[in-house]
Amino acid sequence: MHAATDVLLRRFRDGVGEIVPLVSLWAHGSLGAGDYQPGHSDLDLIAVVETPVTMEQWRRIKGLHRGLDLPLADLLHCSYLPLEELADPRVEHVTWAHEQIFRRPVTAVTRRELHTAPLVLHGPPPAELLPAVSDAVLADFVRTDLREFWLDKTRGRRRWLRDVWVDLGLLTVARASVTLREGRLITKREALDVLAGMGAPEAVLADVRARRYGTPRPVLSRFRRGRLTRAFVRSAIGKVLAEGPGET
Repeated sequence: MHAATDVLLRRFRDGVGEIVPLVSLWAHGSLGAGDYQPGHSDLDLIAVVETPVTMEQWRRIKGLHRGLDLPLADLLHCSYLPLEELADPRVEHVTWAHEQIFRRPVTAVTRRELHTAPLVLHGPPPAELLPAVSDAVLADFVRTDLREFWLDKTRGRRRWLRDVWVDLGLLTVARASVTLREGRLITKREALDVLAGMGAPEAVLADVRARRYGTPRPVLSRFRRGRLTRAFVRSAIGKVLAEGPGET
């Protein structure tokens, strides 16, 4: 593992264990799937705790995250799941992400990732604690996410000037298409290859690869990049949702 990442994860694991009754700590996403890019990839964590987070623990969790004065700490996100609530994907859990603390559910995609490509940092692995996600439930979540979240986000223009929306919009559509067609999850690196086959603008893909993997960056204004990405994502969502496989 990348040295600075390892130090951060160890520091966080030790710190969180002093605040909550920690059962397990898992990483998922790029870190679990082997596509982790230091400084670019988020550090997505799940902390399983014996009991629901109290208000005092909420305050201390916020202090822990804000006090991590280490490289990459701003990319570390963590949701806190009580043992008694592991089985229900609708429950919202205390979460630290993007420099904020709030509540949100742990999605079907994350739950499937935890079963297929986890990195266990402490305690029992996901397979021993977390109920599996069926292909039907996964497909239903993916289709709903495309239709109710991502399609709506293509109606505005300003957000598509930002790197994060360009990257997530493109990668989400590509990964969703494979999940609905084949019932499996793919990495972000694999998603870029899928996007090429879906007809995504070459200059935009080159821009994403450059920022994520350090390849040569094309000459492309953020306004043109945003316009191309928004148009492609909107069109691609329509095509993916119209496909038969994955219909629930």
